[in-house]
Amino acid sequence: MIISNVEKAKEVLYDVGYYRLGYYWFPFEKSYPNKDNRTHEFVPETKFDSAVKLYYFDFYLRSLLLRALSRIEISFRTKVIYLVSNEYVDIPSWFADNSIVSNKQVKHYKDGGYKAIRDKNATLRLHHSHYPDDEYAPAWKTIEYMTLGEVFHLFKTIRDENIKKKIATEFGIRTLVTLESYLEVIKNIRNVCAHSNVLYDFTPEKSIRKGPAMMKGIADNQNLNGAVRVILYMLKQISNKRYLELLKEIDELITKYGVNEDVRNILLNISGFKDLHRD
Repeated sequence: MIISNVEKAKEVLYDVGYYRLGYYWFPFEKSYPNKDNRTHEFVPETKFDSAVKLYYFDFYLRSLLLRALSRIEISFRTKVIYLVSNEYVDIPSWFADNSIVSNKQVKHYKDGGYKAIRDKNATLRLHHSHYPDDEYAPAWKTIEYMTLGEVFHLFKTIRDENIKKKIATEFGIRTLVTLESYLEVIKNIRNVCAHSNVLYDFTPEKSIRKGPAMMKGIADNQNLNGAVRVILYMLKQISNKRYLELLKEIDELITKYGVNEDVRNILLNISGFKDLHRD
């Protein structure tokens, strides 16, 4: 590896850490993408600076995406609470009623799932101190304190397909399987961003379904580009202004770090950003 500025390299390693930065020089190894029996030999002319620039691209992209993901999460959560609660106005704790959600979901709450949510949140504890006879606080309080994964799982256990389709329609999506695919990748990439994990070679656990997020012929349903397209699409259903802002911010980030030829090749061939702006 070529290190042009030894003192700067020491500074970066002390700041970022050798192990973490190693994820960003992995694509420069001869054995990439094979993770088994790695020799850690670099491709000739590999530059330390290229790995550092890839790291900072990831760092700033995570920051951009986390803001958008938070907006999407809040919107989805709100729509679940609003639409289902208004459908079952006489059952305020519908999330734990087996006429509305699956028996398995109800059992989960009875077996400690609800207690785990309540014990972490003063608002729910206060509710039960005021209403000691309530087994559960109402949905509009409880669901606010569920994680995105918990809300997503709750959504899937709702028995009435028509209610779930109403929620999907709010995001311009016709089929539940497509919405669930989008929510799954949003959950996956949110976990990556929240834990400061590697983004550039992100691969969703399951291939992303096409649907409206990639209806213009984008084929990348197993890479970061596909995941970003889903985030952009969902954000656009909430706020076109914020969608345009995020698109511009990502474009500027790609342009800035893509000046480095090594990084540009990774963003094109691994992240799949060659067609991000197809509209």
